[in-house]
Amino acid sequence: MDLMCTVLAYFGTDLSREEFDAYLARTQERGPDDSKIVALPHGGFLGFQRLAIMGLTPEGMQPFCLHGSFAVCNGELYGFRPMKRELEDKGYVFQSGSDCELILPLYREYGTDMFRRLDAEFACVIYDGETGGVVAARDPIGIRPLFYGYSASGGLAIASEARSLIGWVDEILPFPPGCYLQDGKFHRYRDPAAFDAPCPDQGDAMLRGIRERLIAAVEKRLDADAPLGFLLSGGLDSSLVCAIAAKQSKKPIRTFAVGMEKDAIDLKYARQVADYLGAEHTEFYMTPEMVEEALPEVISRLGTYDITTIRASMGMYLLCREIRRHTDVRVLLTGEVSDELFGYKYTDFAPSAEAFQEESCKRVRELYAYDVLRADRCIADNSIEARVPFGDLEFVRYVMSIDPELKMNRYGKGKYLLRKAFEGDWLPEEILWREKAAFSDAVGHSMVDDLKAYAERRYPGDAWRDACSAFTPFPPFTKESLLYRRIFERYYPGQGDMIPGFWMPNPEWEGCRVDDPSARVLKNYGDSGK
Repeated sequence: MDLMCTVLAYFGTDLSREEFDAYLARTQERGPDDSKIVALPHGGFLGFQRLAIMGLTPEGMQPFCLHGSFAVCNGELYGFRPMKRELEDKGYVFQSGSDCELILPLYREYGTDMFRRLDAEFACVIYDGETGGVVAARDPIGIRPLFYGYSASGGLAIASEARSLIGWVDEILPFPPGCYLQDGKFHRYRDPAAFDAPCPDQGDAMLRGIRERLIAAVEKRLDADAPLGFLLSGGLDSSLVCAIAAKQSKKPIRTFAVGMEKDAIDLKYARQVADYLGAEHTEFYMTPEMVEEALPEVISRLGTYDITTIRASMGMYLLCREIRRHTDVRVLLTGEVSDELFGYKYTDFAPSAEAFQEESCKRVRELYAYDVLRADRCIADNSIEARVPFGDLEFVRYVMSIDPELKMNRYGKGKYLLRKAFEGDWLPEEILWREKAAFSDAVGHSMVDDLKAYAERRYPGDAWRDACSAFTPFPPFTKESLLYRRIFERYYPGQGDMIPGFWMPNPEWEGCRVDDPSARVLKNYGDSGK
């Protein structure tokens, strides 16, 4: 499995091999183990940088070739071994242990219908040797990154990160999740928020359905030939992932937590969880100086100006950098995607079950631009692979199909169903039922305050308001957001359309009309930040 690798493709005749190689090299940290470029028969190139996790032999290196067709894939195809045996029965001979080698045989057998068959997190590009056509696709949630655009001559360019396209592609756009591109047109093959029928389970059966599917999601992501670790905030979601993994592991799991030197809410809870699970636990402390110094680097890696994404990335990025420098861990499991399914603090204000479900659908469909973008860049750009169990397609489908009335906070506690599903010996009661802290607060209330103070020093007085109007779309509306947008424009000039807007609580709901994305500004935050 070649996860957290780099894909770069260009279909045109006006780009030299040397130029293509330089664009591919911009993201070498995503795939530091090997690099390969193939020149295509009708012009253009397919390039790949590898971070080897499974199928570690040279034969697993991409691009793969089959009967004149070529493919590159950054991803993981769950359950690939039965699919591989089925294809072998049809006469295919595989050269490696890489799951991604199945892409071309699957395409040959099923065409674009193959994407509906995959239980996978992936971004792939296929050059069809028979037709000379191009097919590209991305997983339904967008866990694997992919961007596209066109050169000045009209050639199609596709890349794992926007960084590879800066300077030679005028407009860079995110490749829509759950879609494939063929003959220049996008086709949706799966909507991550959709389900065939409402969940028939009730009561204990529903709780069991949640529990069993999350356990299965974690289990399938423990398969790796490289050392595994776990990001542990001490919050419910990451703690559950760790608890499930600890029960499956024959040796202590390795957990990592980050916080400011003062007022880090989650560090004590992370330590409590690690002790309870018997984990090998490591803590990393940040200072205001480290946060300020890392800010341009973090924004350049993220490729966003969204306030909450940047705040939440600071600790995660610095922690992953330390993990890369000081450990042999090359795979990290995280707790992202739970909030979009079970609710945020602000969704307590949803006026109806229908409104709650509509908001959940919106958040799931936009995950690619926020939480999973953060997880990918913070982890992958430190040469580590990210795995997101809550983003498992079957788990997401099941939870989205549950009656939204049951997912709303009618219990005086958010994420009640998820908590209830894991009652027992999974976690300490204090952890299982603790209030959720805002992500950026969890590493320390002072971090956001430090960032705001830094922005205030950069833009004293009121002149900053006029500066905000120069940016479209989604102009900055605070000094902090202006700071982030200016740094973003330094690295991605004129590419503001890459994100769908600022992540904010739904302003149409009473109690959610706020001027900051942090849950700490909501009146129901209560003891969450303690």
